[in-house]
Amino acid sequence: MKKKIVLLGMMGCGKSTIGNVLSEKLKIDFIDTDKLIEKNVGLKIKTIFEKHGEDYFRNIEKKIISKLLLKKDSCVIAIGGGSLLNKEVRKIILKKTISIWLNTKKELIFKRCKKSNERPLLTMDNKKNYKIINNLLKIRKPLYSQAKI
Repeated sequence: MKKKIVLLGMMGCGKSTIGNVLSEKLKIDFIDTDKLIEKNVGLKIKTIFEKHGEDYFRNIEKKIISKLLLKKDSCVIAIGGGSLLNKEVRKIILKKTISIWLNTKKELIFKRCKKSNERPLLTMDNKKNYKIINNLLKIRKPLYSQAKI
């Protein structure tokens, strides 16, 4: 296989879990862009958002994803839930990779995200989080639906 496989979808949809399994089956590397960002910046994603803001994070995310996609090696890449908001990133991923949308029901996303306090766009208030997830899905679903699979 020569193309990269990019898993996309909302936070908590299973990109990291499925990415690990898929890369093992295909015997190719797995890269989680959130983990790569944390390694490069030296901070957790949530801390990056708190200290520097979402724009700063998205800029780093764009640079890291762009570099990954220029490499020739095949791999499975799990991108952050908001990565496709960037037009350049979206264009490259949709044109040059095998993009797979993990379309997960919002109830399951909410259930999974409820267990973690590491999600930068969510709060400790579950009622607010359900509303936030709903709003994010309205914005992002049309972008995710452009995936090849």
